[in-house]
Amino acid sequence: MLAATATAAAQTAALGPSWMDPQQLVESFGAYALVAVLVIVFAECGLLIGFFLPGDSLLFMTGLFIASGSIKTPLWLACVLVAAAAVAGNFVGYAIGWRAGPAIFDKPESRVFKPQHVARTHQFFEKYGTRAIFLARFVPIVRTFITVMAGVGRMDRRSYLTVSALGGIVWGAGITILGWALGDVDWIKDNIELALIAIVALSVVPIAIEALRARRDRAAA
Repeated sequence: MLAATATAAAQTAALGPSWMDPQQLVESFGAYALVAVLVIVFAECGLLIGFFLPGDSLLFMTGLFIASGSIKTPLWLACVLVAAAAVAGNFVGYAIGWRAGPAIFDKPESRVFKPQHVARTHQFFEKYGTRAIFLARFVPIVRTFITVMAGVGRMDRRSYLTVSALGGIVWGAGITILGWALGDVDWIKDNIELALIAIVALSVVPIAIEALRARRDRAAA
């Protein structure tokens, strides 16, 4: 189910409406492209309205644009800022969940509070516990809802902040660096849409590893 969610999100991000095209988003803001990226990352990681935003593919495109010189910000600084935006977004999402409580998910059917989004995130959180905060960074939609759910569930604040910060650094900086590293590869330049789909599809790898580990543990028990 989670793999299907990530794949669908990848296709939406890369092939969906033009205003959600990561390349167009970055190009549209010109000199303020990185600022726009930071705002989008913050919204996706902390605000429930940001669940549809193309975080993974956008970070990858940011790395590509840094490699090409279209974004003038040094790679190291961009990585620091992206990771900070991701972590700050999660902190805000956690605070929203903590203050609002369970009532925040007690909403009628809507584009944001779809029951399947909430149910999928709850299942993910229940299955992986604290590790879910790190793993969810790599699962579109789930990474938006789970941070609020952690606040609603009164997850230990110190544990949450620690795991969230680690996840923000690995996800935010890691995907940006990957885009930068592949920026000079001709195939990537010529097949941007396929590359974006592949990047988001690869985001389920940590989940697949965790699922295999859990299955192995159950078999050994």
